Amino acid sequence: MAVVTAPRVALNEGALAELRTLLGDRLSTSGPVREHHGKDESYHPVMPPDAVAFANSTEEVSAIVKVCARHRLPIIPFGTGTSLEGGVAALKGGVTIDVSNMKEILRVSPEDLDVTVQAGVTRKQLNEHLRDTGLFFPIDPGADASLGGMAATRASGTNAVRYGTMRENVLGLTVVLADGRIIRTGGRARKSAAGYDLTRLFVGSEGTLGIITEVTLRLYGIPEAISAAVCPFESVRGAVDTVIATIQSGIPVARVEFLDELQMEAINRYSKFDMAVKPTLFFEFHGTTRGVEEQAEMVGAIARENGGLDFEWATRPEDRSRLWQARHDAYYAALGLRPGAKGWPTDVCVPISRLADAILETKEDLAASFLVSPVVGHVGDGNFHLVFLVDPDKPEDMAEATRLNDRLVERALRMGGTCTGEHGVGYGKMGFLAQEAGEAYGVMGDVKTALDPLNIMNPGKVVRVG
Repeated sequence: MAVVTAPRVALNEGALAELRTLLGDRLSTSGPVREHHGKDESYHPVMPPDAVAFANSTEEVSAIVKVCARHRLPIIPFGTGTSLEGGVAALKGGVTIDVSNMKEILRVSPEDLDVTVQAGVTRKQLNEHLRDTGLFFPIDPGADASLGGMAATRASGTNAVRYGTMRENVLGLTVVLADGRIIRTGGRARKSAAGYDLTRLFVGSEGTLGIITEVTLRLYGIPEAISAAVCPFESVRGAVDTVIATIQSGIPVARVEFLDELQMEAINRYSKFDMAVKPTLFFEFHGTTRGVEEQAEMVGAIARENGGLDFEWATRPEDRSRLWQARHDAYYAALGLRPGAKGWPTDVCVPISRLADAILETKEDLAASFLVSPVVGHVGDGNFHLVFLVDPDKPEDMAEATRLNDRLVERALRMGGTCTGEHGVGYGKMGFLAQEAGEAYGVMGDVKTALDPLNIMNPGKVVRVG
């Protein structure tokens, strides 16, 4: 994917002086700080902003935006920098607004199963705070991402098959618009028929329509019993068919993750495991003690019918944590398969009935390629990921990764799927979004223009305007 080459907008002395008056030493123009804020976890090159503003409140974000709007400066929101499609890159320069100081948990209502937090609160921080309430927030993208960033990218992760994504779990937002106005969307009621659903408009907008500064979220009771298991399979088809049958049977599995044989080899090396180097499923079951046993028995029977080998159980909390940490470290484990390489992560999502075909056709492409590319997936909801291990300085590597990624996305769209299940669009998948959305892509541009007529909110991401 070519880098957007739009001209940068100069940070003039007047704007700089206004921002320094507002923020003091919480405005940084140092090279290392700017470089850090111009890059996410992906292969995309560093594209630093001209300055980084560290905000402490919604009102400060609003004041910063008003200054930038007066001077027509691009604005890029930043949480923890764990996104994967170049969403934090300052394509036209401007000011990054870092919300990592906004870490206050504003309200917890155990009786209503909801919480309101500032955008810089991370999911681990929230769950640590909730530990003594008997509640937890289940959306787990792997990285300890900020909850504002998770809302902005419509994140999900390993628990999505049971608990949904951020789309289903955000009840309301506080958002600063491109002109500095502060609005609040949604509310704490469990349902509403009042007006346009602005909450869903901003969830997944990746900072292109406004900056999320507060989030109200659903909470869930910590299950009475939790059990995890690993099951290797003789074939990819057998593993994926097990997932399809499990979902179609209505078994309320909490997590089901697929890892191909290459990813299992990487995990064994990186996390010091000794698991079978075969296509493998990681399962987790939540519920009552008896309910968890029944779920496991039913899934075990389905797995055996599809060539599954023995289940290896992890019932102790420390064993479960080690298992899922290994899954979350899959990206870093994959990098070890080609030392010195960079990772080009990508994902698609397809209807569950097409999952086996999508993965098998993708594996055929990978087998015929010179690139090393393990496959993992939140397959309970049809979402799977590849990591192309590339040397960005080798044109042949980048061309091959581009070719494979194009084929992956085209396959997913042909099967009724989407170009991204959870990574978002950023600027890395803008062309694919236009292909997927058709005429609706133009409507997205109309919405962007209506809310951000100066095109200063994370410009060059998600939709092309101007």
